[in-house]
Amino acid sequence: MFIDRAKIYVKAGDGGNGCISFRREKGIPRGGPSGGDGGRGGSIYVEASSSYRTLIDQKYQQHYKAEGGGHGQGKCMHGGEGPDLFIQVPCGTMVIDDKSGTVLADLTQEGQRVLVARGGKGGRGNAYFATPSRRAPRLAEKGERGEERTLLLELKIIAEVGLVGLPNSGKSTLLAAITSAHPKIGSYPFTTLSPNLGVVWLDEAHGRYLVVADIPGLIEGAAMGAGLGNQFLRHIERTRLLVQVIDVSKEASHEPVRAYHILRRELSSYHPGLMERPHLVVANKIDLPCDPNTSARLRDFCQGEGVPLFFISALRREGLGPLLSSFSSLLEVENQRGALQGGGKSG
Repeated sequence: MFIDRAKIYVKAGDGGNGCISFRREKGIPRGGPSGGDGGRGGSIYVEASSSYRTLIDQKYQQHYKAEGGGHGQGKCMHGGEGPDLFIQVPCGTMVIDDKSGTVLADLTQEGQRVLVARGGKGGRGNAYFATPSRRAPRLAEKGERGEERTLLLELKIIAEVGLVGLPNSGKSTLLAAITSAHPKIGSYPFTTLSPNLGVVWLDEAHGRYLVVADIPGLIEGAAMGAGLGNQFLRHIERTRLLVQVIDVSKEASHEPVRAYHILRRELSSYHPGLMERPHLVVANKIDLPCDPNTSARLRDFCQGEGVPLFFISALRREGLGPLLSSFSSLLEVENQRGALQGGGKSG
């Protein structure tokens, strides 16, 4: 089950209380105060881990409470500190304060963590308050309460390549053809009800690979909440290359050029910055009867717009070689562009 949203309550541990105590030892007159301090309560952190893919754990365990600090004791013994609690989430999780809406962290890398609830400080025992003029204080502090808050966790999957398209355009079939993923495939709209991830190995010997995400089909008005698009469009935000999969068969619900405009319009409505991201067009289902005129119009249109176009059959795995090579080359160009921009800023 793919869970990409969860709301949790976190409560850090309370600090331990300080102790009021006096020494009672033979041979030591006027032993004096000996109450120890309380220990600090455990804090709570949210940490990114590549061992997780969804927020299903946080969906069903919604309350997290760290242990409190130990109370101070006599003989100036301080209470132990409460252990910190770490909540592990998938890489790509945004941590948001539910009350204020403030983004506390965007955890994109393995091991990255954020403190979400600080443990309470321990109270001071009466030994701390002893002075030359007050040798027997009967005063100690209570430990502070640990912080508590409600958090909204929102997962945005991290992938280099994002497959977008209208329902039944063949995105899941393409993902299955170029990766070892096994998404559900059917001949009816909205077969894909959640994003699927797959890995394309470019060079196994040197460990070079790309992560590809299949985003559930968009429809007109998706950015405004129609269909499933609005629910999963946020996963496109982290992709670096957009692949628009278009059905060019006679059975397609929309003419190819119109399908292209629908997809671009929905992406722009959701996040205008997506328009600046490199993209290409994949004309799929060439194994089925196609109208040569519509294919020619799509080719002329893409050529005029300067958009790379690839005709493929994901089902028969035809034309996939040039497509995968374009993934690598376009991302390499994007990397070089980012490096030049970064170098310009630092200089």
